[in-house]
Amino acid sequence: MIKSSSVSSEGAGPPLEDDVDSVCSDELLGSQSRRWLADLLSGDMPPEGGDVGTVGRDGLFVDYHFPLGELEMHSGVQWKRPKELCSSPQFIVKGATRLDIRQGKLNDCWLLSAIASLAMHSSLLIKVMPPGQSFQDGYNGSFTFRFWQYGLWEEVRIDDLLPTRDNKLLFLSSPDKQEFWSSLLEKAYAKLKGGYRSLDMGFPHEAMVDMTGGVAEVLKIASLPRDLPTFLRYLLSKGALINCFNCQGPLEKRNELGIMYRHAYSLTAVEKVKMTHGTKDLVRILNPWGKTEWLGAWSDVTGPEWEKVSAKEQKRLQRVRREDGEFWMSVSDFRQQFELMEVCHLTSSLPKWGSSVLPWSCIMLHGNWVPSITAGGSPLGASFWWNPQFHFDLSEVDGGNDKKTCSFVLALMQKHHRRRGIDMAIALHIYPVHPTKPYLSLEDLKALRPVLCTPHYSSRREVVLRGSLPPGSYIIIPSTIEPNQQGAFLLRVLTEQGNAATPVQKPAPQDVLLKAELSYPHEAALPSPRSTRRLFDRHCNKKGFCKPAHLHSLLTEVIQGGVLAGSEKNLALEHCKSLVVLMDTQGIAQLNWHEFHSLWEKIKRWTDIFLVFDKNKTRRLEYQEVTPALKAAGITVDDLVMQLVGLRYTEPDMTISYPGFLYLVMKLESMIHKFQAYDVAGMETITVSYRQWLHMTMYN
Repeated sequence: MIKSSSVSSEGAGPPLEDDVDSVCSDELLGSQSRRWLADLLSGDMPPEGGDVGTVGRDGLFVDYHFPLGELEMHSGVQWKRPKELCSSPQFIVKGATRLDIRQGKLNDCWLLSAIASLAMHSSLLIKVMPPGQSFQDGYNGSFTFRFWQYGLWEEVRIDDLLPTRDNKLLFLSSPDKQEFWSSLLEKAYAKLKGGYRSLDMGFPHEAMVDMTGGVAEVLKIASLPRDLPTFLRYLLSKGALINCFNCQGPLEKRNELGIMYRHAYSLTAVEKVKMTHGTKDLVRILNPWGKTEWLGAWSDVTGPEWEKVSAKEQKRLQRVRREDGEFWMSVSDFRQQFELMEVCHLTSSLPKWGSSVLPWSCIMLHGNWVPSITAGGSPLGASFWWNPQFHFDLSEVDGGNDKKTCSFVLALMQKHHRRRGIDMAIALHIYPVHPTKPYLSLEDLKALRPVLCTPHYSSRREVVLRGSLPPGSYIIIPSTIEPNQQGAFLLRVLTEQGNAATPVQKPAPQDVLLKAELSYPHEAALPSPRSTRRLFDRHCNKKGFCKPAHLHSLLTEVIQGGVLAGSEKNLALEHCKSLVVLMDTQGIAQLNWHEFHSLWEKIKRWTDIFLVFDKNKTRRLEYQEVTPALKAAGITVDDLVMQLVGLRYTEPDMTISYPGFLYLVMKLESMIHKFQAYDVAGMETITVSYRQWLHMTMYN
């Protein structure tokens, strides 16, 4: 994501509070946010660890780590607390519901539709919004939310400063001007993702995963079963959250019947409605805008079909005759008006459900693809069997299933997908288990065909395989399309109660390095995790921040003491500036411990790759070694880019030094990452303004 700031901590020293006017005028900032920026400029920042903010001059919490971007710095935008916007703000008014959501100036209907679906289940919402928070008892200007990230629930604490214009909230708001839970939830999620700018376009299924810990898949409505009402009821009976889209027209323009193109709606119910003569299957849809509804048959206001439905039946359906964004439509119209459906499958590990909902049982399995060890690539290569293997036992047949099969959902998620800026294409394959041994060898896989697999390799954060198989034992193999790509993954197995999945212990490949101490070559080049923290503390400034100059001295010391000794002479301050900027979440050109630790994890991964591909151990990569090394890092480049690499990043002898390799991979990851932040629809084309272009290229 792009994070921009008008200030930098490098240079002649921090400006005084009076210098805030040289950065932003009163037109841009409210009184509270001016104090916030003044503290930021003066260097009055909290130390690393613990709180990510501090108490401001008015005694209220200020979150200095919230990433500010140009969306929040537009002319006329002021940051204000709810108490500055109304006399008696409330966190929640009469319960948090799907109707408490009004979209603002962001193209984040994808997020709002996920929040609307979440609000249908109070037990889910409580998981994301811990109870007991308010603007009254114990109020200190901060609110805490929780989001699911790779198997764990992470807390995100924010202040309640919200961007406004003309005393009105700029982004998500509630129809009740005194209610702020949805606005603050949006801000917390923006912080998790890198700022409000990162919410401008996205995928609802990813937001639903982050807010529920569920498993999401994307389905084409045209390919769904003919008995669509039964299929939808089945999904809802398992606790699934459902969103739908029409992808054919221009962004958020309406067709003649009121349905908006490329706009996320929530499907919240399926009902068989009793009419004067017979019944009709309807679906209930919610537009997170809170307005702009369906104008065809069964529409709220003009649909004559409702005249054939009794008042009692309409009350059962909770039908409201007003334009509130919620409406009913027939299943046949639903098929015609919507193209894609995103389904988030929920699990029994979440809070208790009502008796009518029977969610999946979930098994979580973590793993790694390690070059030359467990990164075997696709089934087309001879090293496919290197990939991690998982034993999958199916014994519990689905209830009411005449075919006597066991249903399941598998989900393979690449960890830290967007933070790494790497798009690895991943897939899942299921094979029958070997009759006499727990793993599948190279010879076994040559003779077998998968009984089920994902249709193709995908670079999405998560790929999902939903299916059913006869009772029995199987092997699940997660893989990347290319061998020797390094990455971590989470495999989730959703089944009925009683089925199981476990990792397979298989012998290491015979034709690769087998010694455990050589599995991670960086261990011979870089200090241990405990020593790394002491190293950071010794080189950072008194406030606990690492600036480029500090990183330069730190890396010089590290390189001199390891197997890459001598490479430090190729380390430049410009390299360190770029490495700092890569992980800098505030636009201030310095890193706290957590940001430095994330950078260090990247450096360890890049060091592994460098040492593996430095075949002749010269502490340099030959020009022809660079392309496969980049591919191992998940970056594929063409001949033209490699020519530019040769001109820009090599030494006079056309080799790349260790510091130069870190710099090159950082640069490519960063630019790919920023491109993808704008290309959220995956069109491989972006449009940026002149100002955005300067932000993207200057601070990099």
